[in-house]
Amino acid sequence: MIGKICGTGSYVPANYLDNNDLAKMVETNDEWVRERTGIVRRHIIEDDTTVSMAVKASKEALKMSGIEAKEIDLIIVSTLSSNVILPSAACEVQRELEAVNATCFDLNAACTGFVFGYIAAQAYIISGIYRNILIIGSESLSNFVNWEDRGTCILFGDGAGAAVVRAAEGTMYLPVTHSDGAIGHVLTCGSRHNKEWIAGSKDDNTYMKMDGQAVFKFAVKKVPEVIDQALEHNKLDIHDIDWFILHQANKRIIDSIARRLGIDIDRFPMNVEEYGNTSSASVPLLLDEMNRKGMLAAGQKIMLAGFGAGLSWAAVVLEW
Repeated sequence: MIGKICGTGSYVPANYLDNNDLAKMVETNDEWVRERTGIVRRHIIEDDTTVSMAVKASKEALKMSGIEAKEIDLIIVSTLSSNVILPSAACEVQRELEAVNATCFDLNAACTGFVFGYIAAQAYIISGIYRNILIIGSESLSNFVNWEDRGTCILFGDGAGAAVVRAAEGTMYLPVTHSDGAIGHVLTCGSRHNKEWIAGSKDDNTYMKMDGQAVFKFAVKKVPEVIDQALEHNKLDIHDIDWFILHQANKRIIDSIARRLGIDIDRFPMNVEEYGNTSSASVPLLLDEMNRKGMLAAGQKIMLAGFGAGLSWAAVVLEW
């Protein structure tokens, strides 16, 4: 048995900031942001939290799946921006869903998190430990953005995506995963529980900080490599893949990856224009959007790939 996605869901807050709104806050303009990132707006929480968005996305995924919350064996929440430390976000989601039979834990692998969560779910199902798993990526990145830092505030948004994976017959595809903590300093965010933090300081390390050029070079080199590795491990040709669903970090990154792989950009769907970089929520947000638009058909092969802080990166093939 393997895990098959049988339901997807997503949620983004209605409130958003477009590039013209940001131009009132930092020295930038719509043309500059579009040209460098492909982003036009990013949705920002008001009354929502990481947990509340996760719950709303999960309810949509469960409704589509036809599986009741009490049938879920495991809940994995991928997040770097939970509004709670204890209990875990996953346990908070369990409570709200009344998924009384689920074991729950959080996973923090930043922008690779949902892909890691999907791979973990597959391992649990293949081993026979669990049969029905709810995987969620949910982020409130606006809480970690310095809105006076043009290099980061233009990039990040809030949202959540979820998928229900259940045991079924199918083909198992081997994932490829990597992490390199030696270069993790290029994308960081310190804890606000660190005693060195000075409340209200815009110069402290508790806001997201990024070496944009280093991250760009990392992504356009390592993502094509890990995709090629996943294809090789599974004896697949790149033309066997119908869709490449990548972490939505930056349009220029995805364009560069497509060129390096020699693949038409039409096979790399994007929604970064609307949502910006939502970290672990980006892959399930896009997956749900495609699913609800009828873009996914039975038998299609899809490559999921995540990359980001850690630094970590991963790719896995699934059959719809």
